Amino acid sequence: MTPEELSAAIRAALTAAVEAGELTVQVPTELRVERPKQKGHGDWTSNVSMQLAKPAGMKPRDVATIVAQHLGAHEGIAGIEIAGPGFLNITLDAASAGALARAIAEAGAVYGHNDAMTGHVVNLEFISANPTGPLHIGHTRWAALGDSMRRLLTASGAEVTAEYYINDAGAQMDNFGASVLARAKGEPTPEGGYPGPYIDDLAQTALAARPDLLELPDAEALATARELGYEAQLADIRSTLEDFGVYFDVWFSEKTLHEGGAVESAITRLREQGHVDDRDGAVWLRTTDFGDDKDRVLIRTDGVPTYFAADAAYYLSKKDRGFPEKIYLLGADHHGYVSRLKAIAACAGDDPKANIEIRIGQLVNLDGAKLSKRAGNIIELRDLVSWIGTDAVRYSLARYPADSPLSLDGEELRKQTNDNPVFYVQYAHARTANVARLAAEDGVVREEGFDPALLSDPTEAHLLAALGDFPRIVAHAAELREPHRVARYLEDLAGHFHKWYDTCRVRPRSDEEITDLHRTRLWLNDATRQVLANGLDLLGVSAPERM
Repeated sequence: MTPEELSAAIRAALTAAVEAGELTVQVPTELRVERPKQKGHGDWTSNVSMQLAKPAGMKPRDVATIVAQHLGAHEGIAGIEIAGPGFLNITLDAASAGALARAIAEAGAVYGHNDAMTGHVVNLEFISANPTGPLHIGHTRWAALGDSMRRLLTASGAEVTAEYYINDAGAQMDNFGASVLARAKGEPTPEGGYPGPYIDDLAQTALAARPDLLELPDAEALATARELGYEAQLADIRSTLEDFGVYFDVWFSEKTLHEGGAVESAITRLREQGHVDDRDGAVWLRTTDFGDDKDRVLIRTDGVPTYFAADAAYYLSKKDRGFPEKIYLLGADHHGYVSRLKAIAACAGDDPKANIEIRIGQLVNLDGAKLSKRAGNIIELRDLVSWIGTDAVRYSLARYPADSPLSLDGEELRKQTNDNPVFYVQYAHARTANVARLAAEDGVVREEGFDPALLSDPTEAHLLAALGDFPRIVAHAAELREPHRVARYLEDLAGHFHKWYDTCRVRPRSDEEITDLHRTRLWLNDATRQVLANGLDLLGVSAPERM
């Protein structure tokens, strides 16, 4: 019995109680069951009795008693205990619990997918690093977490567009272009420019594309160097992210907002809605009306739009492109953006509590990492992947909440021991693959038999309960935007599997006949393998067959 089937059984019990006149309530269309927090409290628990007590005009335990009477007659339920204020702690019989193994193996890669976020249309923006240099450790956390959030939201039914906002407008790009041009000329980095050997590389790329670069008029040479350097650096960013397993649906250029008139249009729209003032020769957005600590300048006294004006235009662009929900994943130095972005949403006529969500990721410190030889003063993402590996970096970043500072030991992450969480989980998957290979060599074919009642060992009950909890974990992690819940779940699942592996044999001994017990346990092994693979995929981590 899957958690979904058990939920349906509880709804059926409630419906029967209502039809019998024992309860006067509206039966919930959606009802979830969860694994008990303590062992000995059954396989699954539900708090539905407490949810319905008030509308029923009854005490929660009285509601639970009525539900238990109807639910207890359902095939596959071995027992129901009413605990505490009214929890229904439900124990399945071995056959019903064991049937999950086959259901998971047959569901394959979609097991764990759910409908918790169905109907949500989300624009998920993350990283959005300036295209003036290589990606570094400061971008790495959101690269890993942002992509995992995208996978989780999609698996939970949401329609997600992953977007990279390219900050390719303003003085920083002029300084970048001047730096590339100076190095092409063999001159030192200009004041306020970008140093580092990577600028030398970009300069050589620009010269290769335009051998006449140094012969152009100054203004044209600067514009050409800026554009060619920008294209090369953005290509490097794309390549680095793809090597890290991160892909974007949209690469949105800030420059297009200015060149296409979107900034001016946004200011006009906000003015028409009554939120724009002209003061002291500048144009202001009254964000204090919506909780910001001060009003924000849109157009300076010199007539130049601010970065904030582009932020407003960008938000309106997302709204116009049909994204009711906009999630921003920002770095640790962007706390000040929270109130102003929410104020933009309010000024645009949106609900800041429903239409915009802003997450701040804290800093990461990685012991043993070396500064980039190309950039000189940063730790590059590309170097991290080369040193530690994509899997170890992504998993290690995914297993901690984003809002807490993080210190990691690079050498520890490289070790292939059970003390390394990513190795521990990947090894469990490789072990399931090895069990399947050896069972096949012994002639164990799972399709030739399945008797879920045979999965009666306590380690099998614990493993099955953990496997059944996976869809709830995925849904919960998606709703809370917390991929670390999947990582911690996988470590718990791996522990249950290793205990089962040490206790129960899948392969027959040399003089032993192959029976349905071996075949059924192979189903359970393969179900575990599938869930480990599905969970690792949600984190962007590979599931190796051999280690």
